[in-house]
Amino acid sequence: MMSAQSKTSPSSDTPAIAIVGRPNVGKSTLFNRLVGRRAALVSDMPGLTRDRREDTSEILGRRIRLIDTAGLEEAGRGSIPARMREQSERAIADADLVVFVFDARAGVTTADKQFAEIVRRSGNPAVLVANKCEGQQGTDGYYEAFELGLGAPVAISAEHGEGIGELHSDILAALGLEALAIAKPNRRGQPLDDQSDADDADPNAAVEPRELRPIRVAIVGRPNAGKSTLVNALLGEDRMITGPEPGLTRDTIASDITWQGRPVRLFDTAGLRRKARIDELAEKLSASDAVRAIRFAEVVVLLIDAERGLEHQDLTIGQMVTDEGRALVVAVNKWDTVTDKQARLKALREMVGEKLAQVPGVSVIALSALAETGLDKLLSAVEGTYDVWNRRVSTPNLNAWLREAVERHQPPAVRGRRVRIRYMTQPSTRPPTFIAFCSQPKGLPASYIRYLVNGLRKAFDLPGTPIRFNLRKGANPYSK
Repeated sequence: MMSAQSKTSPSSDTPAIAIVGRPNVGKSTLFNRLVGRRAALVSDMPGLTRDRREDTSEILGRRIRLIDTAGLEEAGRGSIPARMREQSERAIADADLVVFVFDARAGVTTADKQFAEIVRRSGNPAVLVANKCEGQQGTDGYYEAFELGLGAPVAISAEHGEGIGELHSDILAALGLEALAIAKPNRRGQPLDDQSDADDADPNAAVEPRELRPIRVAIVGRPNAGKSTLVNALLGEDRMITGPEPGLTRDTIASDITWQGRPVRLFDTAGLRRKARIDELAEKLSASDAVRAIRFAEVVVLLIDAERGLEHQDLTIGQMVTDEGRALVVAVNKWDTVTDKQARLKALREMVGEKLAQVPGVSVIALSALAETGLDKLLSAVEGTYDVWNRRVSTPNLNAWLREAVERHQPPAVRGRRVRIRYMTQPSTRPPTFIAFCSQPKGLPASYIRYLVNGLRKAFDLPGTPIRFNLRKGANPYSK
């Protein structure tokens, strides 16, 4: 079980702002607008957001933490909407400021009044936002909002960026903070882009030292494998909605922890089913978000159900991860339900080694997210796999190994001329990428390339990570 010291919470120096309101009033659209990128899924379908999503942003020079919440609605105890409401109410209680959003076109509804009462009872300062006020729309609803008892509303259009500058000022005023930067004259607010994280927005920007940057870890798998339960266990709190119903998670949610002094950013993703079985819009959006999380991650934890074992869809996901060049760890959840543990683990490791032969040496970790066992082993495997993914081999060592490998097993002859491999280098890591210069790149068979790649893995200890191996034509010494 993880120690309490391994978990962290956001800094109290960064005020938390919860964006709340009933379903489909534009909370996620406003969240994206304030963050400055499309971080949350948005759609006209009510109730798309289920879990709390957090991200940091800057408002007039002040760093803030934004919390996007599920829509507040009346629901029976134990139902999915009831669990969503519990998460939203917890966000209200934990926030330094509540931004209450209502749809100015629809006007103030009975549900708006009920949930405004929840905000007032929390005792937290609040900013009332009348959304969807583009042009002259929503003026009737704007004036109705005074009866909510949350002060004068700020008229905005989150989708079009109108009124965002005024909202920035009201947020800082409600927090008792002064602006540290002058807002640029842009009535449409911050532009939205498709970047998932500022780290990837500019590849030429200065990068923090590696030890200061969190390891980006995506938790992926089939529906109902226990991904959200695992993230909750690693966080030490019920941040994600969990339950026996498959497909509860829709958004990819990022959360930060520190394990043995090393920062880790966890991405809880929606369950991935076969494309042929995906027909609902929400699931299509969720699956697309999960695939984007895999591409953005550095290490991917493929979570499988111990009761069901390694299925075809698990292998498809594993193949996707390695094709994207991401480091892979396989975690077997619900291990507390397994009887013959040793035999079962041995069989699973053999199956992973056979079915994911393109990345031999993948770590297979048994755990129980519900019982919170095996979590330290999982994070240790994540750290080790991440270090391998970043490993660099010196050019002299590479070429010394290459000479021995070629002497042990000569490349074949092509049209009567033997392929000569002259030189080798590693231009990049993440994943380890090697280039070999040879006389006839197109003539070297795949079997010999596999021989070299497997030799590289063994000689330089590169288990569980994809290896990129490229061939280039070397300079011909007799061409002049």
